[in-house]
Amino acid sequence: MLKLYEITGEYLTLCQMAEDADVDATVFADTLASIQGELEVKADSYAMIITNLNGDVEKIDKEIERLSHMKKVLKNRTNHLKNNLENAMKMMDVRKLKTDFRSYSIQKNPQSLNIIDESKIPAEYLISQDPKLDRTRLLADVKANPKKFAGIAETKQTESLRIR
Repeated sequence: MLKLYEITGEYLTLCQMAEDADVDATVFADTLASIQGELEVKADSYAMIITNLNGDVEKIDKEIERLSHMKKVLKNRTNHLKNNLENAMKMMDVRKLKTDFRSYSIQKNPQSLNIIDESKIPAEYLISQDPKLDRTRLLADVKANPKKFAGIAETKQTESLRIR
């Protein structure tokens, strides 16, 4: 079985044969048929590999989703247990506790900021941000009125292989 680049090379040779008036039409037709047959076999092989890889990607995505959910559940359980222990210690007015395995204490966290009215904060504390392009809206407007955006933006049409 030929490699894909070898099939491409044979096709280029066939193109040169097509321009040569001395080449018999039957030879040309037979060569074309064999190249197309090789390409069809190679295309099917590639498609099987692509299908298998896409299946693996889907399995990995589902596993990532499952593990993310599991991580979230475990974090929530951890937080729930920690809050229960903290609340019990506070209710019993126990700020420190020492066992054979661990030490527990309720202590103050570093100070944090609580915004009461953001509109009253002076401008010197605000961080300006660069504008971000709304590509979806711009595409719709360029499609609707391409002359208005001449020299600014345009639509483009690309191609890609679809395997069904």
